[in-house]
Amino acid sequence: MTKNNPIGLFDSGIGGTSIWAEIHELLPNEDTIYLADSKNAPYGQKSKEEIIDLSIKNTEFLLNQNCKIIVVACNTATTNAIKELRAKYNIPFIGIEPAIKPAALHSKTQTIGILATQGTLNSELFHQTAQQFHNTKIIEQIGHGLVPLIENGAINSPEMKQLLNDYLQPMIDANIDYLVLGCSHYPYLIPQIKKILPKKIKIIDSGEAVARQTKNILQEKEILNEENHKTKTIFYTNSDPKVLEEILKKKHTVIKKDF
Repeated sequence: MTKNNPIGLFDSGIGGTSIWAEIHELLPNEDTIYLADSKNAPYGQKSKEEIIDLSIKNTEFLLNQNCKIIVVACNTATTNAIKELRAKYNIPFIGIEPAIKPAALHSKTQTIGILATQGTLNSELFHQTAQQFHNTKIIEQIGHGLVPLIENGAINSPEMKQLLNDYLQPMIDANIDYLVLGCSHYPYLIPQIKKILPKKIKIIDSGEAVARQTKNILQEKEILNEENHKTKTIFYTNSDPKVLEEILKKKHTVIKKDF
């Protein structure tokens, strides 16, 4: 594997582009390939076995594109499948987990909220992390319906506003001072969420931390590309490319491909 090989990313749809943007900003000399498995979104309602199978399918696709490292830009796939992926393939994997730790450590009210998919909140990895902070009250909320609305380009719809109100108001009433976004689709909802939350509540997502970890591992493996050159980014989707193109502000080509 050489420094010139691309970084591969996959998600259950367009949400992981929030992670891609952080990686692209931190590592501007890296070529990237992004895989949006929108046809199978959301992963959050699938069984662990289904999530592992889909993650293997996506990994195989990216390995066939000669990726040097794979970023699982999906909380549900990370918490349910990354252990199996690392055991199966001899390539570095970077996962994305809800940022419970910084929220719990900095919370003054000892109460934090987490908005995530069912697949993430039910996972063993999430429970192991949450148990480390038994002095902190964690208000868990499954974001039923949010991912399909984002995938359909309905971020600013009345339905989205109503769902977010329903999910966030009990957290506000419980006096949270941190809201953890536990799904890579959710950073696209931050403008909407900020309209609902009081200013004192801080919002945390994991994108920046994932980018830093990707850089650390590339340096450690001596495959970080620091050569200044015109980089290549390829986006693949197995669904209607329109929403992905809009999320990317039509700055990048999206290729529709069945995988």
